[in-house]
Amino acid sequence: MSDRIVATYRIETSLPVAQVAEILAGEQSSGTFVPLPGETDALKARFRARVERIELLGETARPSLPGGKQPPEGGSYRQAEVLVSWPQENVANNLPTLVATIQGNLYELSELSGLKLLDLQLPAAWAEAYPGPQFGIEGTRRLAGVYDRPILGTIIKPSLGLSPKATAHLVDDLAKAGIDFIKDDELMANPPHSPLAQRVAAVMEVVDRHAQRTGKKVMVAFNITDEIDAMRRHHDTVVAAGGSCVMVCLNSLGLPAVHHLRKYCQLPIHGHRNGWGMYTRHRWLGIEF
Repeated sequence: MSDRIVATYRIETSLPVAQVAEILAGEQSSGTFVPLPGETDALKARFRARVERIELLGETARPSLPGGKQPPEGGSYRQAEVLVSWPQENVANNLPTLVATIQGNLYELSELSGLKLLDLQLPAAWAEAYPGPQFGIEGTRRLAGVYDRPILGTIIKPSLGLSPKATAHLVDDLAKAGIDFIKDDELMANPPHSPLAQRVAAVMEVVDRHAQRTGKKVMVAFNITDEIDAMRRHHDTVVAAGGSCVMVCLNSLGLPAVHHLRKYCQLPIHGHRNGWGMYTRHRWLGIEF
């Protein structure tokens, strides 16, 4: 199935699992909740998602999530792992449509009392369209000047309230202590009390001073999360100041915005996962981390 998009789900349902798996596949491709005249056999053969595998996991007397269809009296809720695939041409190389395809309207289907996206496999065309990390582990170690041990990092706290000068003073203490990597908190971006341009200037003066003394430049991930145009300006500010890393909040920006940044970014991107609990916390809801 190397030419198909493949997703693995954990599902729970009061109905026969095979029936619900087909409902899932139809809902996320050519079908809907009622038969339609335009969904011909030829169209379904080309565009409908396929149920590739079903693995039964067990049963439970109570639903994991409320709101789904109830089983007949005395019945139970069936749990299973389901693998579904789609033709690449359903999506092309389109990140927002990919997310709509593998999630879409699934979480509110009354046939399901639980659904979690566990895994995703993409055809090679995606790797060709979307470049991966520009620096990777080797490049990050080179910029941090750390090769034979873990990179030791910390986060600037308090998360809010510090002025650029106060932030720089804290970075000074951390650099003296031998910290390799320092990052902004996800809440600290470009607020009036600490504009990013001023914070970058103050912090990089400290970083450069320590680099001249020790020969090692502390890597600082400045949080440039913002509207796309502003994010690009923030990136350019960090580059002009001699910074070696930028940070963005992945779940706040979304995949297309992160891809846009990746296309022009000259530095390693530290992807912050804040918000991940919303997707991952419940075993029967959301997306596996």
